[in-house]
Order: sequence, then C-alpha cells, then structure tokens
Amino acid sequence: MTVQDAPAQQVPLVRLDPTGADHHGEAARLRELGPVVRVELPGGVRAWAVTRHRHLADLVADPRVSKDWHRWNAIRDGEIPDDWPLTGMVKVTNMVTADGAEHHRLRRLVTRTLTPRRVQDLRPRITAVVDGLLDALPGHAGPDGTVDLRQHFAYPVPMQVICELAGVPEHERPRMRELVDSIFRSTAGPEEVLRTQHDIHELLGRVVDARRRDPGDDLTSALIAARDEDPDALSEEELVGTLWLMVSAGHETTLSLIVNAVRALLTHPDQRALALAGDDGTWAAVVEETLRWDAPIGNFLARYPVEDIEIAGVTVPAGEAVLAPYSAVGRDGDQHGPDAGRFDITREQRRHLAFGGGPHICLGAPLARLEATIALPALFARHRDLALAVDPGELVPVPSLISNSVRTLPVRLGTPAAACPVGP
Repeated sequence: MTVQDAPAQQVPLVRLDPTGADHHGEAARLRELGPVVRVELPGGVRAWAVTRHRHLADLVADPRVSKDWHRWNAIRDGEIPDDWPLTGMVKVTNMVTADGAEHHRLRRLVTRTLTPRRVQDLRPRITAVVDGLLDALPGHAGPDGTVDLRQHFAYPVPMQVICELAGVPEHERPRMRELVDSIFRSTAGPEEVLRTQHDIHELLGRVVDARRRDPGDDLTSALIAARDEDPDALSEEELVGTLWLMVSAGHETTLSLIVNAVRALLTHPDQRALALAGDDGTWAAVVEETLRWDAPIGNFLARYPVEDIEIAGVTVPAGEAVLAPYSAVGRDGDQHGPDAGRFDITREQRRHLAFGGGPHICLGAPLARLEATIALPALFARHRDLALAVDPGELVPVPSLISNSVRTLPVRLGTPAAACPVGP
C-alpha cells in the first residue's frame, strides 16, 4: 500500500492491495491516516473509506446515503468497465443494492422464509452436517498427518447448509463454489470476470428451472411462488439476484468466520483454554470477538451519497463510492479501547459492524452465528489437541481486498477425544 499525493481537503490517498496480503497492517495504516481516507481500488478506481466505528455506524444508517450502484458517478459516466475485477460485488440486482421501499419489498420476501424460527429449526440439520464432517476429517489427513481444515470442514459446513436451504442441487454445488470464490477474488482478470458473470446466471437459471418443475421447502421455491402469485412482487432478474446473494454471502462469510475463529484460538492458547472451560455463552463470545477482531469481510463496497455529506469534517461529494473497511473499524481504539488489537473473548464492549448496520444489516447473521456456535465447540470437543501444522506467518491470505481469511488452514488433529483413555 502506498500513500499518494493528497487531493483537495488534504485527505490522503491510499492504494489498496488487491491481493489482500496484509489486511490488518493495511487497516492499521488507514486508521493512522484519519477517520476519512481516499482509497484507490483495482484499475485506478477511487473511493472513500471511513475508518472509525462511530462514523461508519452513522453512515450506514444515514438516509442520505444510497446502496444503488446506478448512483455511482464512475459507473454512470462509463469509467468502470463490465470486466472490472469487483463488478460482481457491485453491479448486482438484489436487496443489497436497493433503497427504501424497493429494499423493503425485496427483503420482506426473504424474511418470510428465513424467519428466526426457521433458522433455529435448522439446528439439528447443522449438527448432523458438522458431526458427519468431523467423522470424515481424519480420513483427509495427508501423508504428513495434516488436514486442511478450510477445505474439509469450514467450507462444506456453510455451503451444504445454504445450498440445502436455497434448494441448489448437489451436482451444481462444486461450480457454485468456484463462482463464489471468483467474485471475491479482486485479482481476477477480465476474461475470468466476464465468464463468471455469465456462468452465474446460467447456473442459477438452471436452479430456478429445476425448482419450478419440482418445488420444495426451500428459499428458491418460495421466491418462485411469490413471483407466480404476484409478478410485480419480484422480477426474474431480482429472483436470480436474491438467490445469488443468499448463496454467496451465506457461504463465504461463514466459511471465513469459522476459519478465522479456529486460527485465533490456535494462536491464543489462553483464550482457547477459556473457551474449552466455558459453556455455550463462551462460544458465542468467541464468535463475536472473532467478528470484531478478524471480520470475514475486510472491506465492503459500497455506499453512494445522494447529496454532499460531511463525515468527520470531510465533505464527501454526491455520487462517489464509500467503502466500509471492517478490518479497520473492528480494531478502532476509540470504540474498543487501547487494547482493541488484542483477541479477548472476555471483552465487555464488543459491539461491531461485521454484519453491517442500519436497514441493510445482514439478514443471514443469525444463521452464520448458529453455524459457527455449533461447528466450533464440536470441533474442539472432538479434537482437543488440535494444532496448526505450520507457523502462523506461513498461512497465505485469500487474494482479495474483500474477503479476509487464508487459502488453507493446515492442522494436526491430535488424538480424538473419543479415543482418549478414560481415567479412574
């Protein structure tokens, strides 16, 4: 990351690393530069970043700020091509990019299906998925005894759950995973970007067609039924866009949450000991502290003021993009105290923005929390000697300025708890 010449108002300009090689180092430098910083995204695209919790919390609830990408001057003026690496994160048609009544209309359709009761009713199924993956985990060990916990545990838990919930057939899931990985990869080349956009619509079109022919008790069938009942309630493009949102967000963020929580506990033995000695509430604290300290989404695009607004004394012009840098905000000392950079599951003040805020707060947050609070204690109960198989510094980050996690998480399982000799 390099600091460029400051534009008007003496706001620093920072070029963000598209490979995400050092999310937290970059986030710390953003905080040091001030509460509002100009950033440069891949392709020389400019945006603003709000690095303080209180200012970002105000921004995400501000009615003068839109989520509609059509309001971004750079897109409207043709400065951002269709093959831009982050286009799959921005130019989508679903509740994330809708405002006001349109946002409420699209969100309501999902909340009818993804109710708190429905989420809690998934507990037995999530537990069964987790137990099955833990049973199979030792069989994935390589010749050196290591297992990639991301590949064989953290990934399949949310992918299986969200695909079952959405009604995605099993044979479509491997390609679905590749497409999700691709849209979060901010180093993707033009050909990959265009191919990914095409294949997303092709795959989801097949899913919708399959559920039309054979409806089930799933989100896709519910959305199709809503559209059949009232075509004005949901366009075909919105149906596909909503399905993509639920599958991609429901997989990627929970995957990284589980990986980041395991990594945090394995590199903080004192916190691991507290977690193992605690109860369900302790594991909930592990999840919340991970979300604050090592958020699955490092940076999130974007919001667009509909009029000039002032943030921390800086005027952000209408129609410019504002980035939410969750990695920076999660360790904001003004919000979390002088030890904000420390992973501490006993922390009293842990309010964070990892799931966003305001009217657009993540609908899938309860499901993500439920999956993580089932998966993590089950993993550590089964493998109490779990240990990283490499030095933490050898873990390779996901190549993304959006996703914040590592490509692999090689571990040694140790002796399964069930196989440990029972004492007198």
